[in-house]
Amino acid sequence: MDREEAERLARRFAPSVYRLAYARTGHRADAEDVMQEVFLRLMRAAPDFRDDEHAKAWLLRVAANCAGDLFRSAWRRKARPLEEAQGLTQPGQEMSSVLEAVMTLPSNYRIPLHLFYYEGYSVAEIARLLGKSEDVIRTRLHRGRGMLRRGLEGDEEHV
Repeated sequence: MDREEAERLARRFAPSVYRLAYARTGHRADAEDVMQEVFLRLMRAAPDFRDDEHAKAWLLRVAANCAGDLFRSAWRRKARPLEEAQGLTQPGQEMSSVLEAVMTLPSNYRIPLHLFYYEGYSVAEIARLLGKSEDVIRTRLHRGRGMLRRGLEGDEEHV
């Protein structure tokens, strides 16, 4: 893979990689670290992709793996991260209540929901990306939706 192709893939898929990394880690700095590692691995591995969908799937799989590696690192287990105040919003924007609710979910529910609703992957594709069975992904989507529903209903009661 030449540099131009890697740059094209980075421009096209960096937002998706970042969103998945953020959904997994919950922190901007960690998501940026994961995203950087993903594109470094792309340059090192120089895989030959059939098409852009194959490239996107590869990048998201590597992002999920890198985010998992981050949580397993000895440094991370000892660190106490500061909570981020603004999440995924741009300066001057407020995070939607749905996105806030999604970000409060445990990562094993947050990531399948993100891939399904934000990235448009099917249950089968998510299962392949995460190395889980389709039944596990369906269960996590169902439970995650239930958690979101309860969380959002709770917010409405306090308004």
